[in-house]
Amino acid sequence: MAFILNHKKFDLVLNDGSCFSGFSFGAEKSVSGEVVFNTGMVGYPEAFTDSSYKGQILVLTYPLIGNYGVPGKEIVDSLLKNFESDKIQITGLIISDYSDNHNHWAAEKSLSDWLKEEGIPALYGVDTRALTKKLREQGVMLGKIEISGKINFEDPNERNLVDEVSIKKPIVYNGKGSVRILLIDCGAKYNIIRSLASRDAAVIRVPWDYDFSNEKFDGVMISNGPGNPKMCTKTIDNIKKLLDKKITTFGICLGNQLLSLAAGADTYKLKYGHRSQNQPCREIGTERCYITTQNHGFAVDTETLSKEWKPWFENANDGTNEGIIHESGKFFSVQFHPEATPGPVDTNFLFDRFIEKVRENGKQ
Repeated sequence: MAFILNHKKFDLVLNDGSCFSGFSFGAEKSVSGEVVFNTGMVGYPEAFTDSSYKGQILVLTYPLIGNYGVPGKEIVDSLLKNFESDKIQITGLIISDYSDNHNHWAAEKSLSDWLKEEGIPALYGVDTRALTKKLREQGVMLGKIEISGKINFEDPNERNLVDEVSIKKPIVYNGKGSVRILLIDCGAKYNIIRSLASRDAAVIRVPWDYDFSNEKFDGVMISNGPGNPKMCTKTIDNIKKLLDKKITTFGICLGNQLLSLAAGADTYKLKYGHRSQNQPCREIGTERCYITTQNHGFAVDTETLSKEWKPWFENANDGTNEGIIHESGKFFSVQFHPEATPGPVDTNFLFDRFIEKVRENGKQ
C-alpha cells in the first residue's frame, strides 16, 4: 500500500446503499456518475482522456496506478501527442494502490497533481476486487464520491453526452491529403485523426449534428463517443443520407451503434460493458481472432439487422456484436478500437482497408 501522506478518507457510495472507503488523492469535490470498471494494466493517460468515459466514475482493476506519472502536453500536428483529447474525461477515479513516487523519462508530473489540476476526484486504498465483483454481478451502477458536500445520484445516460464532448465547429487536419475523409466527431479519440492523416488523408472533423450536405469529401468516419447512441438523433439522420448516397463509411465504437441505428437495427445496454485492452474478437466466417481495445456500454442487436447487413465481428468472451458490414462492402463498422491508444494494434489494418475502399470507390 502507498504511504498515506495526510490524505483524507472518503466513500464511494453506490445507489444500492453500499459504501467503499478510500483516501483522496485528487480534487476535493463531490461528483456523481455511472460506476464502470476497466481491466487494462497500463495506458491511464490515454484512457482518462478518452471522451467515451464522459459521465463515468472509473474503477481500475489493475492494483498499482500512477507509477509512471503523466507525460507532458507535447503538440504534434495540432494534436496532443500523449493524450486522446484536450482534458481528462472521466468524472472520478477509484483505484487500489496509488504510487506516490513516479518514475518515467517522459513524466512531467504525478497522477495526483494532474487530477487536481483538472478537478477530478480520486480515491485509493479501495477494495477494487470486491467493487468490481459487485459490478459484474449486478451490472454498472450509479455512484457518487462525496467530498465537498452531499449530492444526488445522477444518471449520465439521460444526458446527451455526445453534445458535451463534440467540437462546436469544423476543423481540418492534413488539408493537403490525397483523399478527404469527413470525421463525424461524437467524442473522437485523437489517434483516429492521426491514423487517417498518416495514410495521406485530409481529415475534416465536424460536430456530431453538423449538416455536411455542402461539404466535399470522399469517405466518412463515424467516431467513438459516450452514452446512449439513441440520444444522437441528428447524427443518425445524417448517416441515413450517407447510406442513400452510397458514400463509403466506417464507424468505430459508438459509430458501430449509430450506423446500425441508421440502418434500421436496434441497440441495447450491456450489463457492465467492455472496457479494457484485452478483449478477444473473432472475425465471423474466418478462424481469425484479434485482441482489441474497447470502451463501451451499449451493443448492437444483430437479430434486428436487415438482410442487406451481416455481423462482421463478435466478442469471443460473450458473443456480443463487435462489428457489422453491408453487402455492398461500402458501409462497415467495428465496436472495438482499431486505433488502440492504449492497447494492441492488431486491427490497425482496418484503416488501410477503409482508405483503400475510399480510393477504389472514388475511381468508379
